[in-house]
Amino acid sequence: MGLVDIIKGEKQQVKITFEKLPENLDELKALPEAKLQSPFDTVALTIAALCNFEKKPDAVFEMLEFLNGPDDVSAYDRSFIKERLAGKQYKTFSFFEGATPDNNYEPAKPYTIEVSTTPYSFDNENWAVMYVKSGGADSVRPVKLRKKPSTGEWFLNEIQCLSDIRVPAGSDPWA
Repeated sequence: MGLVDIIKGEKQQVKITFEKLPENLDELKALPEAKLQSPFDTVALTIAALCNFEKKPDAVFEMLEFLNGPDDVSAYDRSFIKERLAGKQYKTFSFFEGATPDNNYEPAKPYTIEVSTTPYSFDNENWAVMYVKSGGADSVRPVKLRKKPSTGEWFLNEIQCLSDIRVPAGSDPWA
């Protein structure tokens, strides 16, 4: 995806596809979305990076440091991510097309994620609240971003999309 004309007050939806999810910072930086010129790209990269948390948490935090720009990933944020994803890695995969509780959140390949806005996503200058849809939730989930005006890059500010969702069928005693 290239640059996107963001129109304040209008709802937009952008689909971003990854052939392979990045497993480390070098792989993430090699993706065209890593230019961070669009808030849609930054959100998609954030979710893609988080998918490796269970296997490579240190690599995930390194990728998140890049996506955070001038700010560090705080100890609070690290703890929050660990707590939200402990034993629930399926949450991150649930944001990709095809991932549902019935298939244990196994996304279709290539990995496609839809990132959207609301009429209020850009109410504050240089800030955005973008949304991703989980196959295990009834409503979209937010991710907050901040734009660096001197470079035009959009950086991750707050991951707000990791609240609980329906458990995968394979883990649901009532399924």
